[in-house]
Amino acid sequence: MPIPRPNRLSYIVLTVALAASPAAAQPPTPPPDRASGRSLPKPAAPSSPAATRHPEQPARNRTLFNGKSLAGWQTVTSFDFARHGKVRVVDGTIELAAGEPGTAIRWKGTVPRDRYELSLEAMRFSGDDFFCGLTFPVGKEYCSLILGGWGGMVVGLSNIDGQSAVENQTTQAVRFQPKQWYKVRLRVTPKKIEVWLDGESIIDVERNNRRFSIWWEQEPVRPLGIATWRTTGRVRKIRLRRLDK
Repeated sequence: MPIPRPNRLSYIVLTVALAASPAAAQPPTPPPDRASGRSLPKPAAPSSPAATRHPEQPARNRTLFNGKSLAGWQTVTSFDFARHGKVRVVDGTIELAAGEPGTAIRWKGTVPRDRYELSLEAMRFSGDDFFCGLTFPVGKEYCSLILGGWGGMVVGLSNIDGQSAVENQTTQAVRFQPKQWYKVRLRVTPKKIEVWLDGESIIDVERNNRRFSIWWEQEPVRPLGIATWRTTGRVRKIRLRRLDK
């Protein structure tokens, strides 16, 4: 996945460590697997009226995908998404077919920049790179949650203090199974960015004195969007909830 560009030393170390894995061009050495199949690094339902609101109308709870159409969403066609795969609704899901290299959609409506929670379910339908690259606002900045990058296993936030998902404190390895749904919940508050995967806390990052950013290729996906990289992914049950102050 060419989006993040770690420094030369990190690249050499990662490449040598995983040279035996043909599916991973530049992933980090995964932490030891646990019985659950997920390895974590040591600490370093909305109401039906919301589903029919116009994208520009604020609401405390909103359903961003009605399961029937792409209303409110736009296919990204610039930068690395110019040769995107087909975006369509299939069996109540949004399918982002593999692009060359990427396929992405962005939400056309307004979104909160802080104090919100976003949830969705994501699946890698085929391919071996990230099947859900979720770009989201963090105050005046942006960040991306990567699921299954760098050969299929890397999970993390890109970027924190200029470091990508493969080289910062959120970096971890998860053995994602093809055609299996994963529940994702992201929470942004003035103090933290938190992420849960299938109900398990996997990311808990303090925002104080940290700088969050995205790679330039992801800029067209702002303010809120979902991307895949040479991989066909599906998403569903996309919901946004504003949090109380």
